[in-house]
Amino acid sequence: MAARHEGNTCPGRTAAGCPRRSEPALTSVSEVTSVPTVGVEEEFLLVDRGTGAPVACAPAVIKRAAESLGPQVQAELFPTQIEVCTLPVRTPDELRADLRRLRRAVAAAADEVRATVVASGTPVVPSATVVEVSDRPRYLRMAAEFGAMTEELVGGVCGCHVHVGMPDREHAVRLGSHLRPWLPVLQALSSNSPFRAGRDSGYASWRAMRWSQWPGVGPAPLLADEAAYERLVGALVGSGALLDRGMIYWYARPSEHCPTLEIRVADVNADLDTVVLLALLVRGLAAALLTEVRAGVPAPEVPDPLLRAAHWRAARDGMEGQGIDLFSGRARPAAELADELIARAAPGLRAAGDLELAGELLRRLRTEGGGAARQRAAYRLRGELRDVVGAVAVR
Repeated sequence: MAARHEGNTCPGRTAAGCPRRSEPALTSVSEVTSVPTVGVEEEFLLVDRGTGAPVACAPAVIKRAAESLGPQVQAELFPTQIEVCTLPVRTPDELRADLRRLRRAVAAAADEVRATVVASGTPVVPSATVVEVSDRPRYLRMAAEFGAMTEELVGGVCGCHVHVGMPDREHAVRLGSHLRPWLPVLQALSSNSPFRAGRDSGYASWRAMRWSQWPGVGPAPLLADEAAYERLVGALVGSGALLDRGMIYWYARPSEHCPTLEIRVADVNADLDTVVLLALLVRGLAAALLTEVRAGVPAPEVPDPLLRAAHWRAARDGMEGQGIDLFSGRARPAAELADELIARAAPGLRAAGDLELAGELLRRLRTEGGGAARQRAAYRLRGELRDVVGAVAVR
């Protein structure tokens, strides 16, 4: 992300047994004294205009788009991907406007090289050729170190990362622990990658399944403070399991470049309303839970195996099926869990003036279906993958 969060500058680019239902009482809106800034990073696929298969033209697209976007457009692991980063904003209108501006710029740049920008967590049409990683020292080192794991990601997996401004790293670490039970719901809401190698994978988010094999990916551990975070990160990097601190790919992580907490659990989505809803819910939760962080309320102790099961279920079913209630350990409809998330975030949403809009966007998503449901609906029309590519193209 670029620019300013919570008063700090960030240039360029710069998460045993069933628990008791011990979630604290809902925060009073009067207790939410500040609403953080929010920003979004979107990773997109570049595909051939005719075939819909990934095409390695990122350098050319970035060069053209950077004329207007500067460091807000960047390279990714594969040259079939690009990333755009919004400025930190305070209102939904500002966020939507910046997302539109970024999307228009990269779509126009891709059009100049006869490519299409696609917002899908995984390629709909498989790559017809071998795609090497982007020609950058860090990416080449990752490919050499992790071998076949890198090959499993060929073509690219594309996420949507939400940043919320933090006063310091201590708050970011502690907030990440408080957010753990709610991130599977956000994952389900944003699932948008049902296709694998040109076929329906049976998962709403195949990106989540592929990406979860990568070192450093998964739920953030329950950490008491910044010192605990530093000890663990130092050990992981020192062990060689991770090449550097940038490979901490937890679903909630303090950014290494910005004064933010970065939520990394979502698929990229073509539908702007889904992206705005995701950002508002992340910020609303953050604002509500930060009051408890500051009051010293302990984070809920959700067992890691159950938490991972909830993330698997979210990837499997998306919003159209079941989820796992992490405060009871029971399966429940994902739609009900989304209602509870809105209620939990309500103090923060209300303080930001976002409660009515978030409720409206969630109702629309339920009516029209999430990203995975929309991709499948496009395919059912004629059984053509090109129709799916058209449905998720960024225009």
